[in-house]
Amino acid sequence: MNRTGLIIAVSLTVACAALFAVYPDLDLRLAGLFYDAASRTFPLKDNGLASFARDAAMWVAWAFTAPAFVALIVKMVRPTRPLLISGRAMAFLLITMLLAAGILTNLTFKSHWGRPRPVATAEFNGSWQFKPWWNPTGECPKNCSFFSGEAATAFWTYAPAALAPPVWRPLAYVGATVFGLATGALRMAFGGHFFTDVIIAGGVTFITIWLMHGLIYRWPKTRWSDAGVDAALTRLAWPGYRLVQRLAGRDVGPDPQVASRPPG
Repeated sequence: MNRTGLIIAVSLTVACAALFAVYPDLDLRLAGLFYDAASRTFPLKDNGLASFARDAAMWVAWAFTAPAFVALIVKMVRPTRPLLISGRAMAFLLITMLLAAGILTNLTFKSHWGRPRPVATAEFNGSWQFKPWWNPTGECPKNCSFFSGEAATAFWTYAPAALAPPVWRPLAYVGATVFGLATGALRMAFGGHFFTDVIIAGGVTFITIWLMHGLIYRWPKTRWSDAGVDAALTRLAWPGYRLVQRLAGRDVGPDPQVASRPPG
């Protein structure tokens, strides 16, 4: 992930945020493209195929974390064995998914930013007043519109794209972008999010992944090593592993921290 990508992501996000801050009605107009005034609803919301596509998008995103989850679980159960995949890749995928799909969306914004979803606003047969993206004072009490958690999860696929072989990396980034936009458009079609919820989710997710990639892979002062991650997890899992083995009547030998020290 180079600096050019960061400049593009930040520029597009800031430009979009500024445009929709000045002209907030654009969000209503774009949401209105999916709204049927005759039935006063978002028709795709009740479409079975569209609902399956929504669920499938999340399955695809989380499937990319499966190798990392399996490697972590196996390591915690059997800390004497080396990690099944690169320690840095495992940490990078899990940490960025936790940030993008959990902390930054649900814990930081969606629970404290009262912007109502389109389907809940008066313009689309709801009961709450529309709020532009920058205004957190809406009537929504929790699980609100800003910003889209599902779009952020889909855009998180920038993380595995960053780990793709260099020859495939540009195509992987394009695929992650298309996947994120398509998932966000589907959420808009359901009346679940405004356009700005999707675009800002993509920008914030990309910036988060760029920063974590730099922390773990690029910056010399903070760069991690696969061996270091493996050793740290071994130390973390060792007390529980030793207790289980002792209860089973087996000796696991000395603490790995002691065993790794040079003779004095």
